Amino acid sequence: EFRRVLFRSGDCMHIKYLQLENFRNYNKLFIELNKGTNVFVGDNAQGKTNILEAIYYCSLAKSHRTNRDKELINWNGKESYIKLYVCKTRLDKKIEIKIFKEGKKGVNINSIKVQKLSELVGSFNVIMFSPEDLNIVKESPSYRRKFLDIELCKLSRRYYYSLSQYKKILNERNLAIKKWNTNSYIIDVYDKQLSEFGAIIIKDRITYIEKLNKISKTIHSNITSKSEVIDIKYLTPIKELDNIRENFYLLLCKNRKRDIETKTTSIGPHRDDFSIDINGINARIFGSQGQQRTSVLTIKFGALAIIKELTGEYPVLLLDDVLSELDTKRQEYILKSIKEVQTLITCTGINDIRKYLNSESKIFEVMSGELKEIT
Repeated sequence: EFRRVLFRSGDCMHIKYLQLENFRNYNKLFIELNKGTNVFVGDNAQGKTNILEAIYYCSLAKSHRTNRDKELINWNGKESYIKLYVCKTRLDKKIEIKIFKEGKKGVNINSIKVQKLSELVGSFNVIMFSPEDLNIVKESPSYRRKFLDIELCKLSRRYYYSLSQYKKILNERNLAIKKWNTNSYIIDVYDKQLSEFGAIIIKDRITYIEKLNKISKTIHSNITSKSEVIDIKYLTPIKELDNIRENFYLLLCKNRKRDIETKTTSIGPHRDDFSIDINGINARIFGSQGQQRTSVLTIKFGALAIIKELTGEYPVLLLDDVLSELDTKRQEYILKSIKEVQTLITCTGINDIRKYLNSESKIFEVMSGELKEIT
C-alpha cells in the first residue's frame, strides 16, 4: 500500500544548499537556494541542466540523461561528489553521493552509509519536467512504463523490491526458455515466481493510474479552459483483476509454447502500457503537438499532486527549458501553480516569466560552469 501522511499547513520540503565537485562541467560549486522559485538563465551548453541533473540524481541515484554514471564525472577529476541539504517537515536530510570512474557509487544519508539504494529512493522526491518527457505521450510503451515505475518507486518500497525481483526472475526465465526449452518444470517454477511479483506491480500500477486519472481530469480542464477532457487507462491482457496473480500465471502457461518459439516472455507488466485519450481520441496517434505537450504537463502535475497527497510534502519541481516550448496560457498555469513548491527553472531568458517572480525569487546567470546571482 502507498504511504499516506496527514498534511500540516505550512509544510514545505525544500533544498537549502547544493554542493558539487567534479560534476559535469563544474569543478566546484556551492549554491544556496530560495525555498520558492530559483531561475537559472544562460545560453545553451553552459551547465544549467547539470544543476538539475545533480539534484535529480540525489533522488534516485540515477541520471535522467544517461545510464553511464562515469559520464557525470568532470574529465579533470577521478570521482564526482554531490552534497544536498534538504529541509523536511520531520527530519532534515543531508544526502552525499560519490561517483567513481569504475562505475561504483557511495551514498550517505545524514552521514550514515546506505547499504541499498532502496533506502535513498523516497527520502527526497523531485518531479522533473524536460522536453524529452514528450516521449511519454509520443513514443513506445517503454517510456510510459518507466514513468510509472519511477513514480511508484518513490511512494512504495514494496513496489521497488517487487520490480527488482520481477526483472531478475524475468531475465532468468528468458535464459531458461532458451537453454532448457523442453523442461517445463523449470519454466513453471519461474512462472509462479513471476506471477507473484508481477501481480503486485500490476495492482499498484492500476491503483496509481486510477488516482492519476482522477486528479488529471481537473488539472487538464483548468489548463485547457474546460475545452478538453483527458482519460488515462492502464492496459494489460489480464482481464480478471480480482485475482491478478492466478490469472497472470494461467496466461504465462497458455503462452509458454509461443514464448519458447520466440525465446522471450511475451506478456507481463514489462509489456503493459497505459493510454492517454483527449476528448475520446488517442493522444499518441491523433493528438496535435500542443495536445501532447499539454498531456505531459497534466501528467507531471498530477504526479506532483499524488506525492503531496500521500506523503504530506510537495516534491521539488525541476523545469528544464520547458517554458519556451509552451504557449502563454500554459506558461501562466505552471508559474501560478508553483507558489507552494520549491521550483528550479532553467531558461535562456527571463523576460516572459519576470512578472511571476517576487522579491524572494533567486536568479542565477550560468556561464561555462560558473554561477553569478543576479539581484
